[in-house]
Amino acid sequence: MAEQELENMEEEIIQADEIVEKEEGFKLFGIYDVSDVKANDPGMKRYINLEPKLMVKSYGRHREKFSEAKINIIELFANLIAVPGHRGKKHKIQTSWKSGKYSQNMQIVLKCLKIIEEKTKTNPIQVLVTAIENAAPRDGITVIEYGGARYPQAVDISPLRRVTMTLRLIVQGSYDKSHNKKTKIEEALADEIMKAYKTDADSYAMIKKKDSEKQADSAR
Repeated sequence: MAEQELENMEEEIIQADEIVEKEEGFKLFGIYDVSDVKANDPGMKRYINLEPKLMVKSYGRHREKFSEAKINIIELFANLIAVPGHRGKKHKIQTSWKSGKYSQNMQIVLKCLKIIEEKTKTNPIQVLVTAIENAAPRDGITVIEYGGARYPQAVDISPLRRVTMTLRLIVQGSYDKSHNKKTKIEEALADEIMKAYKTDADSYAMIKKKDSEKQADSAR
């Protein structure tokens, strides 16, 4: 009897939570409504996690293969801000704001989203998702070795890599425009995301996308 009562109580609590979420409208950070945010790319859709949470932090719990699909897209974005100038083993530059702290990275993201909302008068989460879809390269190149010689070979980029690569390019392009300049990192990030959202040719991520696809076409 005691076990049945506990099960009934759990079911009542779950139902009450669902009613509250429907009535109040649970939001990301308690600010942004993501219920209407849509990813149009069928391949990338499953890897763009938009689960609404008050605190977007997974505490490193997801470590299995394709675990990035279970992590909120905003957390992936904030994690990449911790290493904005790192490109392989080169170009490791330290700045005053790049401490690697979660709270500081997330503050930069929130300031960036606020700037986007003020300038576009649109849901900034939708702007970010659309920018990722627009700037994600579809084709890339790899190197194959045949007969002792190395040749470039065109390959299709996986949907998960398209998401993470595009976020990294957005952060790197913004870092280049703000390092040792008057522009703040959150302003540079907002500008880069809005340019990718509008498919502006001046966007760093869009330039890299075109270069990647051009190299793949020449290597076919």
